[in-house]
Amino acid sequence: MAAAFSSDGEAALRRELCAAVAAAPRSNLDGFYEMGRAAAFVRDGGFRKVALQFPDELLADAVQVAGGLEAATGAEMFVLGDTTYGSCCVDEVAAEHVGAEAVLHYGPACLSPCRKLPVLHIFGQQPLDVGRCAEAFRELYPEQQSCVVVLSDVVYAHAMGELEQQLRPEYPNIIFSRLVCGDPPGPAVPGEEWKFGRQFLVEAAGGLQDYAMFYVGAEGLALTSFMLTWNCCPFSSFNPVTGCGRHETLNVNRALMRRLYLVERARDASVVGILVGTLGVVGYLTVLQHLRELLCRAGKRSYTLAVGKPNPAKLANFLEVDIFVLVACAQNSLLDSSDFYRPVVTPYELELACNPAREWTGNYLTDFRDLLPGACAHVELPPAVPAEEAVPDVSLISGKMRGTHLCGPPSSQLPPSTALACRDQTRALAEISPTASFLESRSWRGLEQQLGQTPVSKAVQGRRGIAIAYEDEGCEQP
Repeated sequence: MAAAFSSDGEAALRRELCAAVAAAPRSNLDGFYEMGRAAAFVRDGGFRKVALQFPDELLADAVQVAGGLEAATGAEMFVLGDTTYGSCCVDEVAAEHVGAEAVLHYGPACLSPCRKLPVLHIFGQQPLDVGRCAEAFRELYPEQQSCVVVLSDVVYAHAMGELEQQLRPEYPNIIFSRLVCGDPPGPAVPGEEWKFGRQFLVEAAGGLQDYAMFYVGAEGLALTSFMLTWNCCPFSSFNPVTGCGRHETLNVNRALMRRLYLVERARDASVVGILVGTLGVVGYLTVLQHLRELLCRAGKRSYTLAVGKPNPAKLANFLEVDIFVLVACAQNSLLDSSDFYRPVVTPYELELACNPAREWTGNYLTDFRDLLPGACAHVELPPAVPAEEAVPDVSLISGKMRGTHLCGPPSSQLPPSTALACRDQTRALAEISPTASFLESRSWRGLEQQLGQTPVSKAVQGRRGIAIAYEDEGCEQP
């Protein structure tokens, strides 16, 4: 873990970068980036300024794609390179900086609905050996009456129609999901699943638990989210890069046990940091307010932090925070925090920890919009319980007693402030807060100015080079 916070920098200089997604074939850029469909979207919408968002692995083609679209539409194109958060989310903030009227999002996407700008997703048509994929499916499911739902990574969605034509005559109970952008147009019909931008209808009497899942794509966050959400279904996958199919061996129960351990850590926490991991997904402001209210009623202090893409070094600066909750899209919310100084949980896990009315049912939620009022999994906060009537709880980690009841909702009329108190008999004021108390207990509190105590000296030439190897280090005598 120490290497995550500090290192000599040599590893960064020697690290080899590998693209997560294969680059576009140079001979067929028009087909890979669907230039005709993109140009029609711009012309039909009458857009004059359009933002093109590329992931790092496709950024090399950005100039050529932007030039082709400008020539075809007459609109002004702006390339968005480094995204504020995950590249799977539409970066509406960067697009608004250039006054864009629409966004063309290239590469893998989480398909989370956006708030302001019209968006066209162009995933990039990665090659798929449909014949080999169908052969792997037959090896994994030799029984032709098997009930299977076929999911795919978005970059292989273009080939699902051909795969369905090969498998449908042999497997009458197979279901192919389709990609959808945005929220359902109305109430879901019985048996309909609408998650992660995928929609399919389960017709079996036993529901989804009678089905197996077949995923076309490489191992990654999308597959992990699918397996945790539909944890009642056995999974298998086909990796188009290697051409191999396999039964997935991720121990879902073990992964859920790890997440439930983090729920217990959240119950013990007294200071919670709310990490803003998206600025474009619909409802993120509502869920931020919901989490603040939940933590306030649970008697926990919360701080809202916008640090961009979270990493161990950034979050280690907030030592007074006991646990972090990440508000991000469904794919990026499952952050592996094993290298972090403090654990990072999802909004659903924080609700399990702080909302007594929400119980673990076996259904795991990664989309924070499911927790909001009117959503499928919303649970109202119970009424406040007086402290003398509250049932105490024992921490399974520390063994200490803790309160699990909720306080009353904050009143609209502000109470007398208790954040300021007299420090000493001179009537000097001091702020009382967990952060200030934590800072007071630290032995090192940062650089001190020491005004008037440092002697004045002439400026001299300093050392030259980088910290790992200064130029004069070889000349110094031991």
